Amino acid sequence: MARALDGYPRVAPPLRPPVVFDQHWCSLAFLHWPVRPDAVAAMFPPGTRPDVFDDGHSYVGLVPFEMRDAGLGRRALPYFGRFLETNVRLYSVDDSGRHGVLFGSLETSRAAIVPLARTLFGIPYTWSRMRMHQDGSVIHYESVRRWPRRGLRSSITLRIGSATQPTALEEWLTARWGAHSRVLGRTIWVPNAHEAWPLHEAELLHIADELVPACGVSVAGELLRVLWSPGVHAQFARPSLVQSRSSG
Repeated sequence: MARALDGYPRVAPPLRPPVVFDQHWCSLAFLHWPVRPDAVAAMFPPGTRPDVFDDGHSYVGLVPFEMRDAGLGRRALPYFGRFLETNVRLYSVDDSGRHGVLFGSLETSRAAIVPLARTLFGIPYTWSRMRMHQDGSVIHYESVRRWPRRGLRSSITLRIGSATQPTALEEWLTARWGAHSRVLGRTIWVPNAHEAWPLHEAELLHIADELVPACGVSVAGELLRVLWSPGVHAQFARPSLVQSRSSG
């Protein structure tokens, strides 16, 4: 399966300055299921499509984590720079060959972030009551939606195991250097860069999730190996428009 990464950008391309956002993603869990590309294709904005691995599947990810030191440029924002998130994400590629993610939803515990992210970047942030608790090697993530679609829940408990090296598929799912979105009728690409993920195996002790099906995604197979990471430092550059083949 190593051929799956032939020509794939396993290291982040250099960002064109200036840095627009700087942040640390901490205590992440990666849960992934296969999906049929044709079953999610209608969710993708013009100029993008589901990214498909060598096995013929695309994937949906459920990724809870803690955001730290988030800020504009290289300056962290007090209070607003630290919060919890849980993302539902699909995997995208555009007509220029850029491999990224497309967010189905992003739960956040900071209400003020929701209208800003939705307006400026078309990113579907939602406001939720969230909790993350770690006791030794066991970590628990919990989210209850406040707005919109109040009451949607996600609860995940993991036991963090030993450090591990990613398979080709796991590297394909985690080495993503940007996000596609739709703003004011236009598809945009928001590039990011970070170091390689330090990854650990994780045992799933409990899951009760309503977020993935709420995005209209039906899984087409079993949950992959669950991974956990202490985190990485990430930076974002300015968005650019995605040009589709049909628009020239």
